[in-house]
Amino acid sequence: MRVELAEVALEVEDSGGPGPAVLLVHGFPDTRACWRRQVPVLNAAGYRTITPDLRGFGGSGRPARTAAYAPRRSAADMVELLDRLGVDRVHLVGHDWGSGVVQGVTMAVPDRVASLSLLSVGHRGALGDGGWEQRSRSWYMLLFQYEGIAEEWLLRDGAAHLREFLAEHPDAGEAVERLAEPGALTAALAVYRAGLPPQALFGPDVPLPSLPGPVLGMWSTGDRFLTEEAMTGTEKYVDGSWRYERVEGAGHWLQLEAPERVNAALLAFLAEHS
Repeated sequence: MRVELAEVALEVEDSGGPGPAVLLVHGFPDTRACWRRQVPVLNAAGYRTITPDLRGFGGSGRPARTAAYAPRRSAADMVELLDRLGVDRVHLVGHDWGSGVVQGVTMAVPDRVASLSLLSVGHRGALGDGGWEQRSRSWYMLLFQYEGIAEEWLLRDGAAHLREFLAEHPDAGEAVERLAEPGALTAALAVYRAGLPPQALFGPDVPLPSLPGPVLGMWSTGDRFLTEEAMTGTEKYVDGSWRYERVEGAGHWLQLEAPERVNAALLAFLAEHS
């Protein structure tokens, strides 16, 4: 369904019964479809699931200005979406950029969050604490800052470089085809331009707020974009309970590559805090 918010219209799937609500938020370069192996399992366990396409992705609206893609704007979208759907309290699950978005929701309305699950990407402070190893894995974030140049490089020669970048993605072909549509890649890259400018990654450390628990962090051993320390280091930024799950043998898109293990961890964590 399409939900008209104050700033943007979002495509949203709302399924399951009247049980506890779970909001699952995707990252780059995905859509709500990346949760297709979690939604039926969560619904079968009695949870209501809400999976939106973030602004700039999938069928949702694409604001023109880069500043419109700041993570706080997407976090505000999620809070407004919950209001429109009549959800007072929610379990939050985020992957990649979606992890940053749900952290923003938690900081904005902590009293409405039952639990927080972070897949692949932990607290931004832990990302900064990752040292040279994490910075070297984040090289592409600098490339993505150059509007026009990044798009041309990624899409040239039949999107050869984009295909290489997403080679391990289970839905790589579909993602490349979608991002090759006019304006789609610029909108998707805007989250990096608005949310992680170079000074945020390579500048001096600045104090960052902590997350209220309970928080679950999940990282997969085949993730070539993020170090384990960038997830486990999140613990020191959590005020409350923290749980860490290490998923062996899966890449960055662990919810698609290792759904059984991800689902088991999510179900156990949600049940504990419902």
